[in-house]
Amino acid sequence: SSALNAKLGTNHDLTQAPRIVAEFLTQCDDLERNLVHLNRTLESNLASYASFSNRIGHLFGIFVHEEHWFYLILFLCGNFCVIDGEGLGEELPSLAKEVARVEAVRAYAEVASKLDNLIGDIEDAVSSTMNKNLRKDSSAQNSEETRMVAIKTLKVTEDLLTSVTKARPQWARLVSAVDHRVDRALAILRPQAIADHRAFLTSFGWPPSLSNLTSSSLDARKSSEVPTPLFTMHGDLKRRYCENFFALCRLQELQRQRKSRQLEGHNREVALHQPLWAIEELVIPVSVACQRHFSKWIDKPEFIFALVYKITRDYVDSMDELLQPLVDEAMLTGYSCKEEWISAMVTSLSTYLAKEIFPIYIGQLEEESVTGIRSQARTSWLHLIDLMPLVEQSGILLSLLEDGTPRKISSLSVFCDRPDWLDMWAEIELDDAMEKLKPEIDEERNWTKKVQGADLSNSDDYKSPAVSSITFTCLSSLIERCRLLPTVSLRSRFLRLTSTPVIKFFLDCLLLRCQEAEGLTALTDDDALIKVSNSVNAAHYSESILKEWCEDVFFLEMGLDQGEHPGESVAENSGSEVPIEEYGNGIFHEEIVKFEDFRTQWVEKITMVILRGFDARCRDYIKNRRQWQEKSEEGWTVSQTLIGALDYLQAKMAVIEENLNRVDFAGIWRSLAAGVDKLIFNGILMSNVKFHEEGVERFGYDVEVVWGVFRAWCLRPEGFFPKVSESLKLLKMEKDQLEDSLKGGQKRMTENGIRHLSVA
Repeated sequence: SSALNAKLGTNHDLTQAPRIVAEFLTQCDDLERNLVHLNRTLESNLASYASFSNRIGHLFGIFVHEEHWFYLILFLCGNFCVIDGEGLGEELPSLAKEVARVEAVRAYAEVASKLDNLIGDIEDAVSSTMNKNLRKDSSAQNSEETRMVAIKTLKVTEDLLTSVTKARPQWARLVSAVDHRVDRALAILRPQAIADHRAFLTSFGWPPSLSNLTSSSLDARKSSEVPTPLFTMHGDLKRRYCENFFALCRLQELQRQRKSRQLEGHNREVALHQPLWAIEELVIPVSVACQRHFSKWIDKPEFIFALVYKITRDYVDSMDELLQPLVDEAMLTGYSCKEEWISAMVTSLSTYLAKEIFPIYIGQLEEESVTGIRSQARTSWLHLIDLMPLVEQSGILLSLLEDGTPRKISSLSVFCDRPDWLDMWAEIELDDAMEKLKPEIDEERNWTKKVQGADLSNSDDYKSPAVSSITFTCLSSLIERCRLLPTVSLRSRFLRLTSTPVIKFFLDCLLLRCQEAEGLTALTDDDALIKVSNSVNAAHYSESILKEWCEDVFFLEMGLDQGEHPGESVAENSGSEVPIEEYGNGIFHEEIVKFEDFRTQWVEKITMVILRGFDARCRDYIKNRRQWQEKSEEGWTVSQTLIGALDYLQAKMAVIEENLNRVDFAGIWRSLAAGVDKLIFNGILMSNVKFHEEGVERFGYDVEVVWGVFRAWCLRPEGFFPKVSESLKLLKMEKDQLEDSLKGGQKRMTENGIRHLSVA
């Protein structure tokens, strides 16, 4: 109405009414269009807000669950700064930090409170167990139930600590404080559990009477037929024992879980693998009962080992049948009751030997070294070593060594802590082996009797004397002793201290025999050559045996364990400048090289002796220059002065071929062929000799006869006489062809088949 009042003031203005109406209609249309546009904009904004609100709600759910408030606030900051301006954007980061700090405190307080409650429950259970143990009228069942409650609570606590350690490593002090209180509880709980377990074992008659075990009437029985308290338990007694055993296993598994968490990032397997507590508690009273008998059998150790073997074998099956399911139920992975039983029995025996038996033998040996009077200590020591593997034969055992590598459980583990005892044992074994070996080496028949190559995987006949087989039989026995040792380093040390001196002694004997033969006749007679050939054969046989041994994994491990000193590992010697490749050649690498050098040296000496003899016998033939310009004698196609030298060469080669092994003989005849080729070439062809045509023909006949001697060992002997054969080709060559070859130089000579002679 205000608009109409303003426009219609006079009657004349009424004439403008149609125009005014048209203006109003136009404005109404514009307003309608604006309204439609605004409605559409509102719908779009509402839809965007709904989508944004859903995203915020989803992120709230994620961030609240994960407790990542800080990132939520940053997200809000990034979105609302645009909407609400710079002021709110500046405040939100500090707000985010504060919210994150508050949330961290809340989470810390929550976890700390939960842990405190759990620790309180554990301490209450431990205290309750102690009080019940002090009260005689308290039932064992209630005490065991309380202990199981404590173990279950400890398990829950440990799981929570593990999750905290992974998710919140910055809360290390909280974890450390809880660990301290748990350790105090475990320090009470474990001894109590073990004491109760021992008392329970005693209550049902463990250990069994040893008089039944050692009775001769039981020797033929199977282990399952031997009466044992573990099998004779029934009803409530058996149930209680199984619960007691299970609780101890659960406690050990809990302890192992704690160690695994605390040693994260370290070599955990070494520290985690411990003997099974429950099995140890079975072995300890048996071991104590046995030692009362052991003290009577110091001079008869076979009785000690027989008793331990008998007990170990008789109960080994019951460990698997009755106790293994309980260990599996307690989730003690990697444990076998059978192996743990044998391991614990062997360990207890080793401990007794180390404390009671070996010190007696050591004292006797020390007294022997002072007085010089030989006692029975060495024999007793060797007898004891023979007995020690007996117990291990009742099962196959694997444990973890200190460096994490698997090893066999053995009563010989006593040498792990006493390397000086190992050295003494090696010395005794070496003396015993040398005492047996020396008479065999001094027996001349053993040097003439041959041994075939049956000891080796290949079929080569080494024509080796029997003494070499005897020596390696002795070495094999030492190696078998070495196999009994539980670690690679001990085996390597023992082998170095025993086998290496035996090999050196044998090599020295071979060298001495060769030097004796050389000193008496300078190797000119057949007997001397046969003697040296036998020694070379023995060296070749020994070298082949050692090479074959070094390919075995048993020796490869020890080869990698070598250091500068016997038994020193590569790791221990890593500071030296010796390249690592040197350790991969095998433990007998040095000995193999020495045998190779010995063979090479004496094969060369045999070759030189025969070559010198041939040279001496054909000296007249070589010096007679006029024979190449004269006609050959009637009925002779070969020079008479050469026949004697060839006869000598053939006779010596026949002796060598008969007595020397095939490989070294091939080296000798090849070397002789090269030597004869050089001798004839330098002595005749390079001494300015003039040849008549008949002289060339005569020289050709002589060379053919020389080649004929070597034709028995190759199809084309001329190939091993390159200079002589090419010289003969030049002598038979036409003059024009020869001049053309000389003018064409070395290339033209090579085209004409002259490859080993220069133009000069």
